[in-house]
Amino acid sequence: MRTTHWLMTAILGLLLTGCAGIQTAPTPEARQALAPTGKLRVAFLSAPLYATKDPATGELKGVAVDLGKDLARRVGVPFDPVVYPNPSALVGGANSGAWDVALIGINAERAAAMDFSAPYMEVESGYLVRAGVSIATASDVDKTGIRIGVLEKSGADLYLSRTLKNATLVRINSIPENYALLDTGKADVIAATKTAIFTEAASRPGSRVLDGRILVEPIGMGVPKGRNAAAAVYVGKFVEEAKAAGLVKSAIERAELRGVVAAPLK
Repeated sequence: MRTTHWLMTAILGLLLTGCAGIQTAPTPEARQALAPTGKLRVAFLSAPLYATKDPATGELKGVAVDLGKDLARRVGVPFDPVVYPNPSALVGGANSGAWDVALIGINAERAAAMDFSAPYMEVESGYLVRAGVSIATASDVDKTGIRIGVLEKSGADLYLSRTLKNATLVRINSIPENYALLDTGKADVIAATKTAIFTEAASRPGSRVLDGRILVEPIGMGVPKGRNAAAAVYVGKFVEEAKAAGLVKSAIERAELRGVVAAPLK
């Protein structure tokens, strides 16, 4: 009986391992729709949440690179990263045909330009307070005279534009500009992903990340509107397989992202 039980357990384990490794190959139609130029042009923002560049080698590393490379491998074409400084530029690239697949936060405005998968990860956003500013909690932020730096059209911008009553938003066009607002005293608080603000706080003595979060943003993969529907269908399958196999979770861990988790299966 013990031998039979052991065999059944071993067989079940092999079956589960095999299922986790199953990779759906694209049809010729999906391959052509996804990579019409013969390579997979993968768009994402220049930010720790997506990818960072090694200052010594220039190599890009991060979740967007890991997932983009794996998708390109499955499609059978080279991976070609297309890096943008801000969300508006990336969305504009959808309309001009500059990329094939993008990794970015999901919202209604972007969904007008691209067809999204279900989320592959979920990201907390919060506040980073400049040294010397007497703000102790998130409830202290929305007060007259408080200036909040935010990347234009980011998830934090769209959320705070709807909810703030007293504080003033200072919108900028790139992530480095956002933190420059703190360094020059042109903003009292920065609203961004917790991944980014924890990193930036470490190099700014006296600054602090407030407890709590202002929103949780779903991050997905999208293809430009107007592509053959087979492209979006395949990307959606890829995202679910990547989550189920633990690829998203391991990519998040390799990138050492804080305030980020793999999204649940659809």
